[in-house]
Amino acid sequence: MPTAAEPRAPAVSVQGVSKAFKLPHRQYHTLKERALHPFHSRTFDVLQAVDNVSFHVAPGEFFGIVGRNGSGKSTLLKCVAGIYGIDHGELYVRGRLSPFIELGVGFNPDLTARDNVAINAIMLGLTRQQARERFDEIIAFAELEEFLDLRLKNYSSGMIVRLAFSIAIQVDAEILLIDEVLAVGDATFQQKCFDEFHRLKAEGRTILFVTHSMGDVQRFCDRAMLLERGHVVDIGDPATVARRYNEINFGQVLPGSEGARSTRAVEKPAEILDAWFEDPAGLRIAAVAQDQPCCACIRVHFSQAQDDPIFGVALRNETGHTVFATTTALEYGPTGKFTAGQTTTVRLRFENWLTAGRYNLTPSVARNGRGDDVFDLREDAVSLVVHGDMSAVGIARLPHGFELERT
Repeated sequence: MPTAAEPRAPAVSVQGVSKAFKLPHRQYHTLKERALHPFHSRTFDVLQAVDNVSFHVAPGEFFGIVGRNGSGKSTLLKCVAGIYGIDHGELYVRGRLSPFIELGVGFNPDLTARDNVAINAIMLGLTRQQARERFDEIIAFAELEEFLDLRLKNYSSGMIVRLAFSIAIQVDAEILLIDEVLAVGDATFQQKCFDEFHRLKAEGRTILFVTHSMGDVQRFCDRAMLLERGHVVDIGDPATVARRYNEINFGQVLPGSEGARSTRAVEKPAEILDAWFEDPAGLRIAAVAQDQPCCACIRVHFSQAQDDPIFGVALRNETGHTVFATTTALEYGPTGKFTAGQTTTVRLRFENWLTAGRYNLTPSVARNGRGDDVFDLREDAVSLVVHGDMSAVGIARLPHGFELERT
């Protein structure tokens, strides 16, 4: 009898890993200082950068690692890369690994870009022939054709990152470690890198991605992990982890004495009380026919006064893909002042061009600004069934018509 296929071993396995650094109270910078003070106490503090961290990354998975500054993200990634040795635990990497950590390390600033490409590509594992064959592609991706013979010490930091990233993606590795390498790139180059991420993901590469951007986590990652003070706070779907990150980052969850594993909630400045769909008559509905207008509604209570809070809604289909999302910051503008104790109902009216199926509504309310400080978010709070023509494909039935012109 045929047997079920055995599950594949994780590409990266981290079990109970810890890493600490000793910070001496007194540092000697010269032999003279050491000779003059031979009996000074050599005491030090211990910084526990990573503390008993465990997780597994499946082959082909895009795994995000997020956390505030000093949470241990980069240290953990350097442990996986083998740059740092670990103090305790077990760490296994199955496959060829390429670290996108501190790109540009190994470049010689007194050499030209042409020479640095050849040297760095070979350092990262390419043969001399492969480095020559891929040279034009590396330079074209970095968009540095005009600066090939310029010494690297005359490059801007953004140009160096572009060159280093362009070399790194040429390495034929199964596992990629990416640590916030795009922070100094311009918007156009960042988009090229994001497109490259999609290509690498489609090829089945395993990627560990450290970032502060919750949008990028939800855009790329299959799962994510949140670190705080070296501890694992949460591992799960990117949207949930992003919400936990914002709660910690904006003080809505306060780390306890045991690190972020012990938390206590504080009162939300604003809370979503209810969410529903309405028909044009104002009646609550759970289903609607295709092309019939409807309205998404949320009821929000403010426990603290707020100026111009941002209300948002997102619709996701049964497969979990976001088919529509918007906020008052994008479509409405300033929402006005709300006093403590006030309650408001927000209605979003939209043309129902959705194909038949079930759709879930995720409402949110956030502080005025970029919208990152989310007061409350209710994932898949209520669902709506759109019924009608099941032969339609895609996610929307846009108004359309055909024209034929014979020549």
